[in-house]
Amino acid sequence: MAQQSVEPGTAAEDAGEGSLVPAGRSWLDRYFHISGRGSTVAREVRGGITTFMAMSYILLLNPLILSGKDAAGDTLGQKALITATAFAAAFTTLLMGLVGKAPLALAAGLSVSGVLSSQVAPAMTWPQAMGMCVVYGVVIMLLVVTGLREMIMNAIPLALKHGITMGIGLFIALIGFYKSGFVHQGKATPLALGPAGELAGWPVLLFAGTLLLIFMLQARNVPGAILIGIVSGTVVAAVLSGLGVIDAGQWAGGAPELHGSAVSPPDFSLFGHVAFGGWGEVGAMTIGMIVFTLVLAGFFDAMATIIGVGTEAGLADDKGRMPGLSKALFIDGAGGAIGGVAGGSGQTVFIESATGVGEGARTGLASVVTGLFFAACLFFTPVTAIVPQEVASAALVVIGAMMLMNARHVDWADRATAIPVFLTVVLMPFTYTITTGVAAGVISYTAIKAAQGKARETGAFMWGLTAVFLVYFALHPIEAWLGVH
Repeated sequence: MAQQSVEPGTAAEDAGEGSLVPAGRSWLDRYFHISGRGSTVAREVRGGITTFMAMSYILLLNPLILSGKDAAGDTLGQKALITATAFAAAFTTLLMGLVGKAPLALAAGLSVSGVLSSQVAPAMTWPQAMGMCVVYGVVIMLLVVTGLREMIMNAIPLALKHGITMGIGLFIALIGFYKSGFVHQGKATPLALGPAGELAGWPVLLFAGTLLLIFMLQARNVPGAILIGIVSGTVVAAVLSGLGVIDAGQWAGGAPELHGSAVSPPDFSLFGHVAFGGWGEVGAMTIGMIVFTLVLAGFFDAMATIIGVGTEAGLADDKGRMPGLSKALFIDGAGGAIGGVAGGSGQTVFIESATGVGEGARTGLASVVTGLFFAACLFFTPVTAIVPQEVASAALVVIGAMMLMNARHVDWADRATAIPVFLTVVLMPFTYTITTGVAAGVISYTAIKAAQGKARETGAFMWGLTAVFLVYFALHPIEAWLGVH
């Protein structure tokens, strides 16, 4: 029998090997290369649902972050913000699934929303702030079109890519422990066990029980362990809450129950409220710094996440490069502009995509499923409050543990590799930012190579990245020197 050609994006092509294309595949399989990536439709659907459940908190958290006043004293309506958040997440995630064909879900970037709320809105109006999202999104898309963004990602050494994956793992594990209430800000220490040095309350116990259940199911190789754990924890939480065992005030994100009707019509009043004028009052230097900060927040967080999730999904080759990377990067950049137009902040790839990958998702079909759930939330927003934050947090801890397994690929005996990887891994959770970990890893890597007399081995792009990250760390004194407030 003659050997057939391999379709782009299949696992065999990623490995650079020939493979027989299975006969009789469905159009769905052929379009998303499901069997070619060693997956099934059931796994993709399960992974897409799991990813949505893990990141649905953004529908409540993003409006909370963007609830402040702008320079004119105006605020954005909560219902309109929920609609904008759901619409932008649905649109960009569907785009990633159908065009990028990768198991990557997008939603409002918390780092971008934080910059908008704390730095941008106080200096201008909310429509102008959303205009800044469009600008930074266009800048990132230009970087993709010119090939610079993919070149930068491919220029990062493989060991650092593994370090980025591990760092994200620790980062999301810390987020899970913190959001669950298992870890609190201590009085005498930065972090402590529970609010008073001990665990207290049913919600934290439910988190611990859900976490152990998922680990036990995984140890027995039960398919859908994470999704089973989330659903089980949610059911128990709803029962306990309904019986009055747990008061509503004890839940970190609200009680897991419906209040009133499950159906709520969307409010698109923020859609298209984007302004590009009036920036002259702010000053060109301030605008430049804002764009630079937003690009950093949207660029490197997404870059690290795509590397981490892509590696975990087995989509990267032996050098850490992913097929179809340019499409994924372009859609991620477009998410900044799409989110700005929708009025819900710039969209970026979410690290919670790793939860779906942990359930077996390997293709864009999982993203389509996640996107459809976000679209449904336009009309069923109250339903998103059913999954308690404590239960969803357990899934984050599990995925963090899975991503740390990349440690086996690092040569810890080589200090030139081990030190940059160490800094990358620990600084992500310690500083609560992904970008800082990437920056420390890149700078230390080039510095150590230079000290070894191997400066040329790092490549021009790594040195360029080093210069950018040096500016990133020195941004505050630079702003002070330039008179930017």
